[in-house]
Amino acid sequence: MNGRMLCPVPPMGWNSWNTFYNQINEELIRTTADAMLEKGLLSAGYRYLIVDDCWALKERDARGRLTPDPEKFPRGMKVVADYVHAKGLKFGLYGCCGVRTCAGFPGSFEHEFQDAAQFADWGVDYLKYDNCHRPGSVPSHILYRRMAMALRSTGRDIVFAACQWGTENVHEWIRSTGAQTFRSTVDIQDSWKSIETIALSQLDRQVSAPGCFHDMDILVAGMYGGGMNPETSMGGCTDEEYRTHFVLWAMLGSPLMIGCDIRTMPEKTRTLLTNPALIAVNQDPECRSCYKVAVYGHPDAFVLVKPLCNGEYAIGFFNFGEASTSMTLNFWDIGLSVVSGHGLRLYDCLTNQDMGTVTELLAPEVAAHGCKIYRCGIVKA
Repeated sequence: MNGRMLCPVPPMGWNSWNTFYNQINEELIRTTADAMLEKGLLSAGYRYLIVDDCWALKERDARGRLTPDPEKFPRGMKVVADYVHAKGLKFGLYGCCGVRTCAGFPGSFEHEFQDAAQFADWGVDYLKYDNCHRPGSVPSHILYRRMAMALRSTGRDIVFAACQWGTENVHEWIRSTGAQTFRSTVDIQDSWKSIETIALSQLDRQVSAPGCFHDMDILVAGMYGGGMNPETSMGGCTDEEYRTHFVLWAMLGSPLMIGCDIRTMPEKTRTLLTNPALIAVNQDPECRSCYKVAVYGHPDAFVLVKPLCNGEYAIGFFNFGEASTSMTLNFWDIGLSVVSGHGLRLYDCLTNQDMGTVTELLAPEVAAHGCKIYRCGIVKA
C-alpha cells in the first residue's frame, strides 16, 4: 500500500456476469483483455477486468482454500491475473460474505483472512463481495467490516466492492467499513423498466464521494437481449434507451462496469461507452452529487444538474415518458437569474458540438426514454 487514495473517482471496467453467467474460462478472460486494448477501452479509462461468480469448485480443498475450477481455469487464477496485468489492466474477482455465493459456490464466511491472503497471492486488484447465504443472525455491516480488514491486512491495494444491494440502511454505514464501492440497488436486467427503476431509486440517495461510490450495478448497454444469464438477459433495449442508461450512470457517479461482450460489440456501442465527454462527467475529480429540477407539465421528465470542477456544470434532460417532448429549464431555477448578466456556454456531450451561449432558458426536444446532456460554463452574456 502506498498511502494514496485507492478510488478517488468511480472505478471503470468490465464484468463477466451479465453476458456470460457461469460460462467463464481462461480463454474468455484472455480474449476479453485483448479486446479491452484493441477497442480502446483501456485508453478510455476502463482498467478493471472482473471475473464474477462460478469460477471456483463447489468445495474448498483439504486445507480450506478456494480452488479455481480446473476445467475453466486449468492453469489457476494467478496465470490469468498475470495475463491481465501484462495488458496494463487490473484483475478483479468475485467473492461472497455468506457460507455460499449466490450461485452456490463457497463463500468467505469465517474464511475472510484466509481468502484475502489467497486473493492477494493471486494478484487480485478488485474484489466484488456479494451478500448471499449469510447467517441471518449476523448483520451485514459486521461481515463487510471483517473482509475490509482482511484485505487491508494483506498489504496489497485491493478495491473492495461491497455488493450489498442497498439493504439495511447501507448508505449510513458502508463508507466507515473501508469499502471503495457499494451496490445500492437491486440487480439490473437488460430492460428499460429495470434501468428506469434503478435510476429513480437513486435520485434522492446519492452519497458518493472520493474514496467510496454508490454502485448502480453493471451496465447493460450493448447487450440487445443477448447473453447467457437468465437473470439479466431480458428483451433488450433500444439504442436511445442504452444511451440514456449510460448518461444516467455517468451523471449519478456510479462505477462504469461494462457487461456486454466487448469482443463483438457494434461500433455504436463502442462509441457510446468511450465517449470522452460523458466519461469526464463521471470521472470529475470533485465527485459532486446531482440535484433534480422538475419539468412543469411533464411528470415523467426531469433535469439533473451536477457541479463539476473548474466552475462548470453538467446538465442532463431525461424523458421517461412515452412520447417525445420539449423540456424547458428556466435558468433561475438553477440560480442564474435574468438580471445576473450571465448565461451558459454549452457543449453537447452526445454530438460533441459547441452550442454557443444561451441565456434565460434551455428547451431541447427530448425523445421518449431519451436524454440530452450538456457541459456548461458560466459566462457574461
